[in-house]
Amino acid sequence: MRLRTFESFWLLKNGLLYTYPSIQKDISTEIVVVGGGITGALTSHALVEKGYKVTLIDKRDIGQGSSSATTSMLQYEIDVPLSELSTMIGAYAAAQCYKAGIEAINKLGQLVKENKIDCGFEKKESLYIAHNEEAAQSLYEEFEIRNKCQLGVKWLKPEEILKIYGLKSFGGILSQTAASVDAYKLAHELIHYNVNRGMTVFDQTELKDFDFSAEKTIITSSEGHKISCKKVIFCSGFESTKMIKEDIAKLFYTYACVSEKEIKIPKKLKNTLVWDTNEPYLYMRTTDDGRLLVGGEDSSVNFPFFQQQIKESKTSKLIQTLEEIMPDIKFIEDFSWGGTFGSTKDGLPYIGKSPEFEHALFVLSFGG
Repeated sequence: MRLRTFESFWLLKNGLLYTYPSIQKDISTEIVVVGGGITGALTSHALVEKGYKVTLIDKRDIGQGSSSATTSMLQYEIDVPLSELSTMIGAYAAAQCYKAGIEAINKLGQLVKENKIDCGFEKKESLYIAHNEEAAQSLYEEFEIRNKCQLGVKWLKPEEILKIYGLKSFGGILSQTAASVDAYKLAHELIHYNVNRGMTVFDQTELKDFDFSAEKTIITSSEGHKISCKKVIFCSGFESTKMIKEDIAKLFYTYACVSEKEIKIPKKLKNTLVWDTNEPYLYMRTTDDGRLLVGGEDSSVNFPFFQQQIKESKTSKLIQTLEEIMPDIKFIEDFSWGGTFGSTKDGLPYIGKSPEFEHALFVLSFGG
């Protein structure tokens, strides 16, 4: 058993990049952003860009939630196929959601470049492969819909995928827009960048009470310090499900592992994100330091007492599945971990105003 694999690869690779004080007095600000992960980092950045006085608060250290556990695969696809999403919200709206994903990847790349943020951001392609013949038929129909919407896709036959990527499959969709990044480091660096521009950050600060009844919202920390503000924006991911009565997302647990450095894989695979149609699905990407990251084995059940045993079992299954579709690979596990995520019924994020809270907005990037 490799004891050093309990924490996520990103935490061990980067360490605690920046720390901030906990709140120790009453303060007044314009907007409070709750949550110091990648969503809170991007949201607070957008607000600072618009000239708002922003205070960001996290009950942990920055980036210690889902942002430290994510595989950081940037895809325009969400977990619900375009064909299925079209039946839920209409063909036009569904296509706009997918196109918004493409735009987001490009904008994120631009943000990283313009602000010179060192976070391993790399533009890549994405390959969505079928795990059996039945899945291949459905996936080809999905390809036709995406192609009709001009999403920049190409259909690859099984023999092409095997020759180019060394992967056994029944065909797949190659998308030209995707990327990979170190989301944990990006969150840290972006928050630190905006601290230098006047944003205030408090970590290790748990919020106990929110009073939305007056013209200004009063937030009280667990230690009794009060924060007066005009708006609160919750970017606290799956933890927000504890405060919203509406059944907005189902929580699940996902697992990932990375190989030792310098793993030998086909050259083209180094520039491609891969995921398959199986349930639970497998996904993989390379890291900027020459490793292969493999994830999946999602489960709606988790037993904290047996967390280590479950993680080891899931890791073994991930490697076994990888070796089935890549028989020639020699994957030596170096780190493995698990994380909690949320998923909505339509796979889309929960963004906007909740009827339960005045002067508050939610930006919850559930699912894909």
